[in-house]
Amino acid sequence: MKRFCLALDLKDDPEVIRHYDTYHKDVWPEVLQSLGDSGIETMRIYRTGNRLIMQLETTDDFSFEKKATMDLANAKVQEWETLMGEFQQRIPWASPDTKWVITEEVFHYSNPPLPL
Repeated sequence: MKRFCLALDLKDDPEVIRHYDTYHKDVWPEVLQSLGDSGIETMRIYRTGNRLIMQLETTDDFSFEKKATMDLANAKVQEWETLMGEFQQRIPWASPDTKWVITEEVFHYSNPPLPL
C-alpha cells in the first residue's frame, strides 16, 4: 500500500466553500468508480477554512500518471473536474499545471510503530 497527502485551496468565499462541501456529500457514482479503478483504496478530504487536505491510500501499482490518463478518457470525470475547478484555486507555490500538491511528511508517530 502507498500513502499520499495532498493540499489544495478553495476560493475564499463562504458560498463557494458551502457548494464544494455539498457536492462532496453526494459524489457522482462514476467518479467514485474511477477512484477505485485507478487503485485508490481510501480517500479522505479534510478542510480548514479554504485549505483542503486529501489523504490517499492506494494499491502498490497506483500512479498519478495512470490516474490522469484514465481521467482524461472518462467524460463524467472530466465533467466533475470542470465543476470542481469552479470552486478550487491552486495554493500559491503550486506550478501553473498543478492542482493538488503532494505534501512532504515531516513527522510520523504511531503506537505501535508502523512502517513508513
